[in-house]
Amino acid sequence: MSVGIVMLVHTALHRAEQVARHWRAAGCPVVIHVDQNVARITYQRFKTALSDDPGILLSPRHRCEWGTWGIVAATQEAAELMLEQFADVRHVYLASGSCLPLRPVQELIDYLAARPRTDFIESVTTADVPWTVGGLDAERFTLRFPFSWKRQRALFDKYVEIQRKIGFKRRIPAGLVPHMGSQWWCLTRQTLSAILEDPARASYERYFRRVWIPDESYFQTLARHYATKIESRSLTLSKFDFQGKPHIFYDDHLQLLRRSDCFVARKIWPRANRLYQAFLTDSDGAMKRAEPNPGKIDRIFAKAVDRRTRGRPGLYMQSRFPNPGWENGLTATPYSVFQGFAELFENFETWLARATGARVHGHLFAPERVEFSGGQKVINGTLCDSALKRDYDPVAFLTSLIWNTRGERQCFQFGPRDTQKINWTIARDPNAQVSVISGAWAVPLFRSNSNFTDLRKEAARLQRIESKHLEILRSTQVKARVRIWNMAEFIEAPMEPLQAILSELGAAAPRHLAEAPKMVDLAGFGQFLQNLKNQGMHPYLMGDFPVEQGPTPPSIPTRKPYLVR
Repeated sequence: MSVGIVMLVHTALHRAEQVARHWRAAGCPVVIHVDQNVARITYQRFKTALSDDPGILLSPRHRCEWGTWGIVAATQEAAELMLEQFADVRHVYLASGSCLPLRPVQELIDYLAARPRTDFIESVTTADVPWTVGGLDAERFTLRFPFSWKRQRALFDKYVEIQRKIGFKRRIPAGLVPHMGSQWWCLTRQTLSAILEDPARASYERYFRRVWIPDESYFQTLARHYATKIESRSLTLSKFDFQGKPHIFYDDHLQLLRRSDCFVARKIWPRANRLYQAFLTDSDGAMKRAEPNPGKIDRIFAKAVDRRTRGRPGLYMQSRFPNPGWENGLTATPYSVFQGFAELFENFETWLARATGARVHGHLFAPERVEFSGGQKVINGTLCDSALKRDYDPVAFLTSLIWNTRGERQCFQFGPRDTQKINWTIARDPNAQVSVISGAWAVPLFRSNSNFTDLRKEAARLQRIESKHLEILRSTQVKARVRIWNMAEFIEAPMEPLQAILSELGAAAPRHLAEAPKMVDLAGFGQFLQNLKNQGMHPYLMGDFPVEQGPTPPSIPTRKPYLVR
């Protein structure tokens, strides 16, 4: 009893020759099909190199393009040549030029000899598989696909759309129930010859020529007609990512491949010298006899898919960066944004850093420069204080800052003077904690000694900007934790909001704050607002301030005396 190997080769012919001779060393005849796309001179050199071994034959060449009939035609011709020239072959194993035997070939021969009437071919109906990628499952059997999906994508998609609109459906040949599965199978001589010699082969071929990806359905469907015993699985280890693209195995996958216990694996990188050395020439490194079980390494591939599609929260990578919504969390860790606090309190950043232990920055998005804590010019991740570089991609600046400083709570100031390009990013970020004192931007204007006409224009501009920002923060799409006070209500009782903010930051603050930041002198602020009104501007974001006397900062209650005995 012998096992025949059919190889479909289109690249890395030197590796295909190496593997073919490995099969032959174990007594397996080999028939190789070389894609017609391979240059004639390259093919002739390959043919000459193998001419010394009568057990290696080359079948007539076909042009093999992904998803087209050429792959099936190439397989048919190679299989017919195998059955015709090698009468002792009882199983035919279909492999590619990038396949690599993982176990001694004799183990595969013994394994199949113990199962002489078993066909190993993945064969399932479209309703039973969740892994069809590309939006076509049952439709691949009922529509026509005369155009190449890779070369003529626009025509392919348009023709599918037209067929759907007019309700076109092809008639499936009588008696056929379409099945799908891996292209890489191992069929008995009886089953394979029955498929190739079927009187209805011509009609089946006419039908499957216009099926999408027929190499994954032609043999898988017809095997159900003639096989006496099918094990719906492939003896070849092949893994695919979430886009339907095959995983490529490199040298660092050596131990992973050994754990699979599979007979053959694909796709092997042509330059994976360590893998070819270990599995083709190192007999001491051969795996122990065991039932093939690719499921043993499925967890690793599932983790790889999850890492590629979701990644780590707040870390952007090449595979997900262009895709909105694939970021698995806009930022890596929680952070706090304060709007209006630095304008209302003196040295607010210093007080907050001392009270919480967090890193408290100034206005990170100020138009002049990035105000890092302590006046730093460069911080973690080599982020510099250049406003020009920051504004090239403000969202990337923020996410990079949070990622590179994870493990330390970040707080920064924000206001209507700052760049507003990150408004929605912060609002949609569940990690963001936003505290706003609306209208506090007017305090620096009030304390400045500028021309009142200029102050009025600037006040109107800042109010428009903050009003739009508040609309965003009150949107139903907001995921950040948002607290908004107008300035008048905040200064009436500032201690309670400050206590709540410190508690959310995780500060070990006492039940009642013993130290509060010093509020700026607001005497005359009410009159300033009235002057703005008199000039035709309506400063509504601050709340109601009396004109006569501005509110005074609350005094810190003195501690009661007590007696020590």
